[in-house]
Amino acid sequence: MVHRGGDHPDDLVQDPSGALLYSDYTFGTISRLNADGSATVLHRGLPGPEGMVFLKDGTLVVAEEDANRLVAFAPGRSTPTVLAALPGTSVKATCHQGVDGIAWDPTTKTLVVPDPVTGTVYRISPDGATRSVLAGGFVHPVGAAVGADGSVYVADECGGGVWRLDAGGSRVRAAEAVMPDDLAFDAAGNLLVTDVRHTRHDVRRWPRDGGASTVLARSGLIEPQGLLVTASGTVYVADDQARVILRLTPRP
Repeated sequence: MVHRGGDHPDDLVQDPSGALLYSDYTFGTISRLNADGSATVLHRGLPGPEGMVFLKDGTLVVAEEDANRLVAFAPGRSTPTVLAALPGTSVKATCHQGVDGIAWDPTTKTLVVPDPVTGTVYRISPDGATRSVLAGGFVHPVGAAVGADGSVYVADECGGGVWRLDAGGSRVRAAEAVMPDDLAFDAAGNLLVTDVRHTRHDVRRWPRDGGASTVLARSGLIEPQGLLVTASGTVYVADDQARVILRLTPRP
């Protein structure tokens, strides 16, 4: 465990210096994790901050669930600008909330943004000027990750599965989960998935070449949300209800 406090860690990202940042939907904040396990609040007053991505120039892009939009913090700025507003209105009810997890696609240099309200996955340019449909027809897509080969994976939280998309927008089921939330890949190309369903509440690893999943963490988790794999292979998991951030070192 690297953090336990009175806040509610949600999604995770590393800043350009390697420091761990986490969003807190409940308190509307984004904080930086310090070496001693304490946290420093960097941004306040956000309407349901969730997924985060750092762009090459140091800009921090944040998904605001309650507003169903993306905002951007330029380097050194404390006030965000609206990057992109998504269609539809978020409702604070299960399977009706707004934008959650987002991902960066280094191949196309675009943001991959699942829109839970419309069940659509978009590609959005880093400046927010262009938006195109990558795939549609999901129940409530909340998480995304991009594999080493450029394949896009989507967690459909209320559709009960993780899907791999092809270039034409069709999909193949990549992993089973009750309520998948966040996705990440390890250095070997295995897929990691958090499951927020209270009867499951675990982190699983799905082999790159197929086969059964392995439970990486379950004990002490209530609602695991954020998932991050560092370049060194360390896995971080944020649980907003247990109010912790865990550090895992999975066995091969």
